[in-house]
Amino acid sequence: MMRSLFSGVSGLKTHQTRMDVIGNNIANVNTTAYKSSSMVFSELISQTTQKASGPNATTGTGGTNAKQIGLGVKGGAINTNISTQGAAQSTGNPFDIMISGSSFFVVNNGSENFFTRDGSFYVDGAGNLCMTSNGYNVMGWQVDEETMTIKQDTVSALRIMSAANMTYPPEATTKAYVSGIIDKNNTDVTSQAGKAINLNFYDALGYSYTAKLVIKQSAVDNEYSIELSKILDANGEELDIEGVTFGAATSQKVNSTVTLDATAYKWANNELQTIAGATVCNLADLFAATATMENPQLNTEDEDAMAALDELAKAYGYEGSTEDFLNLTVELTNNPDSGTTFVSGTYTVQQLLHNQAKGLQPCFTTPAEAIMEEYANFGLEKFDTTGRNFEGATLVYDAANGPFLGVNGVSTVTDVTLGLSALGGNFSDISIDFATSSMYDNSGTCTVAATAGDTKGLGMGRKLGDMSGVSIQQNGMIYASYDNGMTKLLGQIAVAEFANVSGLEKAGDNLYSATLNSGEFDGIGVDITANGGKMSTGQLEMSNVDLSAEFTEMITTQRGFQANSRIITVSDTLLEELTNLKR
Repeated sequence: MMRSLFSGVSGLKTHQTRMDVIGNNIANVNTTAYKSSSMVFSELISQTTQKASGPNATTGTGGTNAKQIGLGVKGGAINTNISTQGAAQSTGNPFDIMISGSSFFVVNNGSENFFTRDGSFYVDGAGNLCMTSNGYNVMGWQVDEETMTIKQDTVSALRIMSAANMTYPPEATTKAYVSGIIDKNNTDVTSQAGKAINLNFYDALGYSYTAKLVIKQSAVDNEYSIELSKILDANGEELDIEGVTFGAATSQKVNSTVTLDATAYKWANNELQTIAGATVCNLADLFAATATMENPQLNTEDEDAMAALDELAKAYGYEGSTEDFLNLTVELTNNPDSGTTFVSGTYTVQQLLHNQAKGLQPCFTTPAEAIMEEYANFGLEKFDTTGRNFEGATLVYDAANGPFLGVNGVSTVTDVTLGLSALGGNFSDISIDFATSSMYDNSGTCTVAATAGDTKGLGMGRKLGDMSGVSIQQNGMIYASYDNGMTKLLGQIAVAEFANVSGLEKAGDNLYSATLNSGEFDGIGVDITANGGKMSTGQLEMSNVDLSAEFTEMITTQRGFQANSRIITVSDTLLEELTNLKR
């Protein structure tokens, strides 16, 4: 009689425990990454009143089974349904991460590692990636500073927003390319000023500059000069580019006639005057005392003389292009019968002006005896040019089909070096490639332009970059993006995997601890993608509690509890009848 009472009591206790498990599941129906639990029953113990016996061949009787009376029920096991994936909840927070698969995040409280599926993270004041609920550090692998790749070693706290990661260092531009179409009918290309293109570049400190390059058409249809005009800083101030090289000293064939603006200027011997007779410049003031025809040095120390020289160039239509004017070349041929001897050859305007100032030959003034075979268009008022000298290179294109053939006509050379190292240690030389440029009829429009970096984007240089965002890839790699267009690998979130995930022990705060039955964590972890898992940002894993199943379990548990209570009630009634026998 008493056995049924104790069986009923065990049933009540066990069903109460089951109800506790169900109640906890329902309470955590909205807990991030919560894994539901379930309880199974097992019989408590049985009292054997008669052992089982085997068949007796002698007497011919059969065997009998054991007689056992059960003494109640107990909780067999409480299992955590860890392997079932919870539904995804979109949050839009880039630091909210959901794991797909059977892996766990590794977090640390400063002394020991825990494991969690709760990917609700944030960045704390020290720049560490942490859990929002308790501030535990998210663990992962760091970046090897030499190779800039992930070093899969013992996990450590991921400090993704350290001072070093907030900016990306600048870099000097080392490569550039010129692409687009040059049209020989473009009025800029055929003008004295030429077609200007800008190359924006950076020095090693991230300061930006603009190199102005000029393209001019030659008398040969498929040849164009390219030269450096000036370099400006970010404020538009012009740099002193003395010593900066671009290409080499070369000449370009140019057939043109240079004429003095007779409406505004006139010559009086070696003095240029306005029409009203005011002196503009005297050739004798323009050259240094030591100047020779072979080295016609200008009097650069006299600012007034240099200003007068600019006005002289303007008088011939070369305003703002004094250097181009002086480098124009004239071919002269000596007439031996003239009685005046000079070496036939090609002379620059600067050389002829020098000789004019000093009364030497050849010069612009023709002596009484003709010293040139042809001089009809030669004098201070008008002269023909055959070319010009400049520092730069000649771009040669296929006259029949239009593609680029090479620099200075050499097919194996497609680039020209802008020698900026002369400006100081912060600058690097830039190799400018012209292979992607071409020469076609484009209705008189040039589309040619210069771009920093090569065609693959290498060597383009950059300014100092401020961090503009952080993204986490499916494999847990964390990248920072910067406003200078660069990205940087900051680390990788490592995950832990266990042979028996159900063997993990809940530690509160959505955390689990490793046990002997789950398997130990090796301190390194694994890449989540190694076993087909992934991380999804902007999402959190929801609880995997199935409310319909829990309510059903609650009903059966209630009925089981009710039935066990009836056992106690009926047993009590039987005991009452037994005690009434004494009456």
